[in-house]
Amino acid sequence: MDRKLVKQTSILSYWTARYFIILCIGLLVLAAAAVWWTKQQTMDSRLQTVELLAQDIADRLSGTDGTVVVPPDLTRLLQKRSQYFRLGPGICLIVTDMDGKLLYASDPLTQEDLPNKLNADLDQAREPGIKAIIAPITYLDEKIGQVTILQPIRPLTQLHDVQWAFGLSFVCLALLGWLTIYLLSRKLSRPIRKVASAARAISQGRYDVRLDEQTKERELGELLHSFKEMAARLKQLEHSRSFMLAGLTHELKTPVTSVKGLIFAVKEKVVQQEEADEFLDIALQESWRLERMVADLLDYNSLAAGVVRLDRHRLNANALLDEIVYQWKLLQGDRISEPVLSLPEQTIFIQGDSLRIQQIVVNLLNNSMQAKHPDHPLHIEITLTGKSGMAEITVCDNGTGIPESEQHLVFERFFRGENKKHAIRGLGLGLAFSKLLAQAQQGDLSFNRSTEQGTSFSITLPIAPPS
Repeated sequence: MDRKLVKQTSILSYWTARYFIILCIGLLVLAAAAVWWTKQQTMDSRLQTVELLAQDIADRLSGTDGTVVVPPDLTRLLQKRSQYFRLGPGICLIVTDMDGKLLYASDPLTQEDLPNKLNADLDQAREPGIKAIIAPITYLDEKIGQVTILQPIRPLTQLHDVQWAFGLSFVCLALLGWLTIYLLSRKLSRPIRKVASAARAISQGRYDVRLDEQTKERELGELLHSFKEMAARLKQLEHSRSFMLAGLTHELKTPVTSVKGLIFAVKEKVVQQEEADEFLDIALQESWRLERMVADLLDYNSLAAGVVRLDRHRLNANALLDEIVYQWKLLQGDRISEPVLSLPEQTIFIQGDSLRIQQIVVNLLNNSMQAKHPDHPLHIEITLTGKSGMAEITVCDNGTGIPESEQHLVFERFFRGENKKHAIRGLGLGLAFSKLLAQAQQGDLSFNRSTEQGTSFSITLPIAPPS
């Protein structure tokens, strides 16, 4: 099933657009809430102003004889007050006595029109969108009439200046937010673009990438630093791979060439009789060496792929090491002295595969023998200890040691040191294979130290639970 191609865009455009949309939505919600609240507050404030105006007019209409007296300049007073308080057009002032008789109206209004403006109690406006503000006219604390101001609600909530201010603030905040988001996204996307460009270069086989971007953000700095380390590591691995592949090819080709040359010499009768038999023996030895190399290569690949089965048994580590050392010494004959085996008084039982453990120990012993110093006898010491649920087998020798420049590569596949490369033929899989064997048994093989006085490796294996 084909997947639909997702249209891609730059991180700068993607996040800037989305953050800007979110910012605008947030600002619009805040602006709407602020405008609504401001309108409510403004209307309440202006209604209070109209109430004060109505009460002021009512106080002016109370006569000295207890009657309602309408001054001739009341219309002009109402106009001045409306303009001063910005009450807007449409305001209507109505004065009635105690019986509801119309005494004055700022608009052309008759007694018959009054029920169209107010309800029967003269305290509510009949027209929608009109608010009736009532103020009693009193004389000696007794009500003698009523002042009613019919105020349209819409002019009370009109905020032209405030709306312009809100609009301008919204635009300014939106632009400022967009600029902030844009600069932030650009700053974040710049090192990512550089890393992506460097990754493309690496995918094309160019490992000399330069990432000189300086950033104050810790996470971005860690990203750039980690990527540079990864690029350097990949470059080193590629170089090592090419170098090791060339060495692997050479090591496999050499015995093939030798076998071919020896057999050709016998076939063409260049050598005869005893010398021909000797040539055939050498060819057979080279074939065996080639077979061992191929077997090592296959074993390593099988173990790395996880297809090699390992047995896990409860083993007597003391007895196992003693047997391994005994068998190995028999194969060496009198060439070297027997390794010194230091075992604890209490028997240590481990969990693992005896055959694979023997492979690891024998490989370390063979390496020690190959590193024998030409000026003094080889001395090997094997120590067994147990602590923290793990058994540790340490193999130390007094050989020539591993150069410091090569120590970090001892577990690399196909790596062979300069001294060993010219003296001994092989694929350089021994330590890498041994480490995988140890790890497959929930243990490990580690390099401890190496100087001109000798080298030390340690094998750790889990201690078996009590039976």
